[in-house]
Amino acid sequence: MPRPIHASISLAALGHNLDVVRRHLDQAAQAASGRTPSIWAVIKANAYGHGIEAAVAGFSAAQGLAMLDLAEAVRCREAGWGGPILLLEGFFQPADLDLVDRYHLCATVHTREQLDMLAHARLSRRVDIMLKLNSGMNRLGFSADAYGSAHARALQLREQGVVGAIGKMTHFACADGTQGVAGQMQIFQNVTQALGDGPISVCNSAATLRYPQIAVAHGAQAHWVRPGICLYGASPFSDAEAATFGLRSAMSLRSQIIGVQDLPAGADVGYGATFRAERPMRVGVVACGYADGYPRHAGTGTPVTVGGVRTRLVGRVSMDMLMVDLDPVPAAGIGTPVSLWGQDGPSVDEVATAAGTIGYELLCALAPRVPVKRDP
Repeated sequence: MPRPIHASISLAALGHNLDVVRRHLDQAAQAASGRTPSIWAVIKANAYGHGIEAAVAGFSAAQGLAMLDLAEAVRCREAGWGGPILLLEGFFQPADLDLVDRYHLCATVHTREQLDMLAHARLSRRVDIMLKLNSGMNRLGFSADAYGSAHARALQLREQGVVGAIGKMTHFACADGTQGVAGQMQIFQNVTQALGDGPISVCNSAATLRYPQIAVAHGAQAHWVRPGICLYGASPFSDAEAATFGLRSAMSLRSQIIGVQDLPAGADVGYGATFRAERPMRVGVVACGYADGYPRHAGTGTPVTVGGVRTRLVGRVSMDMLMVDLDPVPAAGIGTPVSLWGQDGPSVDEVATAAGTIGYELLCALAPRVPVKRDP
């Protein structure tokens, strides 16, 4: 019998979350008498651990998909995705443009070197690009001073038949916090407003949910949003749960009790003896550890659901096992189901908060040794 741990991916939840985002944008568009933006469903990092093929199926109603990795883009095409695909970091060397051309990909361009590669490429068709502005995050993108000349170079490449559509994009650093997006958005508008029409993309998950009005199109320019984590049922905010937006967990990590210990008062649990029983108690051993992607730094008190009852982790997470308090679940024993996070357990955000991290990390860290089942 295989080890009793698996993750299940709900295609229905993926589709539901995409629909939640679309309705949110529709409401903003109606309120502003504007046009609803299109959605690039972000599926980078193996669709945040959910699987590229599952994401292609779950996000079939999206207008486009966005990711980093060329190999993942190819997998999307092989899985039957015929719509737009955006490479969020663009291409890295001249040879990459062969795949960009062959699979009809749209590329983010954020360096002068990428423009040089395009200028020397031999392509069978024009490449649509999104020219990225560094509006203050100071990660990728042309500076405000350099953006105009980069855009002019892109226009030259379009005249030469190399480039097709030239979009404008940026990325917000604080859409999930109190600083917000106003400062970066002002820089973006100041730099790009005189550069003609073309697609615009500025909103990640947090900005899409909190500032949808800035993505509502007025006039000829098409707007695209780039939601990521919210499409998987996790929250981009530390002060708002995913459920408050109507989002559903798409990944559920489940296991079973494989051992039970009856402890006297004063007994220690796990490596380092970081937990000591204050009274006689029952402890269940769960087949899940940090080698499965569960955070080692999750400590006593991290929520776990055992047999449908919410309880807590106790002691230190081991490579292959963790221990849970069974006192709230007196009927639990060998084989009792355990939900580590997901639809029938705590949210991944709750577990992440208890572990001092974010839900993104836990979803992306699911280990290859964990079997993954796809639910309709």
